Amino acid sequence: MMAAALLWMADVDGVADEDLPRLCDWLSASEMARYRRFVRTQRQRQFVAGRVLARMALGSLLGVAPRDVVLEDRPGLAPLLQSPAPRGGLPGFSIAHSGRWVACAVSGQTALGLDIEMRDPQRDLAALAAQAFDEDEMAQWARLQELDEARRVAGFYGLWSAKEARFKLGAAAAHSVALPHEELSVVLCSALPLKAPPAIALITLP
Repeated sequence: MMAAALLWMADVDGVADEDLPRLCDWLSASEMARYRRFVRTQRQRQFVAGRVLARMALGSLLGVAPRDVVLEDRPGLAPLLQSPAPRGGLPGFSIAHSGRWVACAVSGQTALGLDIEMRDPQRDLAALAAQAFDEDEMAQWARLQELDEARRVAGFYGLWSAKEARFKLGAAAAHSVALPHEELSVVLCSALPLKAPPAIALITLP
């Protein structure tokens, strides 16, 4: 069986300060309590933008108004869809954020794991690799040392995003695809193979 997926992305920097209270109206009480616990303003923006974007993407997939999508907040874990109850099982969806970007991938046929990462060459990539990569990933990282800096940095973040996306999926990934973006490393993993890599749709938050 082959699956289809959609990937929506929004620029958090496009959200004005005066728009934040209106976007917060989309959040449940538990989500709002979590929003208030974030110390950094950027993290608050990422959180509310991610939850609004997820409701928009799921609403489009399920054919309902975005604000009718009810998410169960689970601190430390990905949210779950509470309602509406879809026919044929729960859709897969995954939210990711990095820097000024938030993204959400959705599918009606398969579980998903999505990760996005700003490519930052100023970070100590060797130290991060030694801390997080397994033996196979370290071998791939070692081969990247032969490349120029731009391709080495892109390769590192590709490995990092793939690892994070597999972790979010929480199951064996039958399919993993890296999607092109000027600023980001974007990797989508799925439990079922995808018919085609999804195009990234740039969305303006309401």
